[in-house]
Amino acid sequence: MSKPLSLSFDPIARADEHWKQRWGNVPSMAAITSIMRAHQILLAEVDAVVKSYGLTFARYEALVLLTFSQKGELPMSKIGERLMVHPTSVTNTVDRLVRSGLVDKRPNPNDGRGTLASITEKGREVCEAATRDLMAMDFGLGVYDAEECQEIFAMLRPLRVAAGDFEGE
Repeated sequence: MSKPLSLSFDPIARADEHWKQRWGNVPSMAAITSIMRAHQILLAEVDAVVKSYGLTFARYEALVLLTFSQKGELPMSKIGERLMVHPTSVTNTVDRLVRSGLVDKRPNPNDGRGTLASITEKGREVCEAATRDLMAMDFGLGVYDAEECQEIFAMLRPLRVAAGDFEGE
């Protein structure tokens, strides 16, 4: 994938200047625009790595979550809760993993209406290989050192608490 030509100016900073002239100083506009652009960049870089394994980042996250579980399996509802996605998205993600032979599904013996998703041996192998590749490219964040990554995490945490992702301290 070739990178587009770089601009000779920062388009977000330029938009911020125009914004200030028209509507006044609103630092949150430049911040959200930067965050959204960073999301596009990171998702493209990470997806380029996991694509070679037949995955998207969402499917990779589901595999990782299953490897973190004690028995390598979780109820579909728990997967959605932990990944913070709609049940329809979980079903789509897991069904794609099933078709790829990376996950199996079966009725949940503890919940007559529920379904368990369990990672297969092939799923574990793919997850390990993709993880090695993602770690080698620092999940796209190689321009930051460990301390800066911790700062980014800490800076975004209150936003996640305010959104109800989890209860803050």
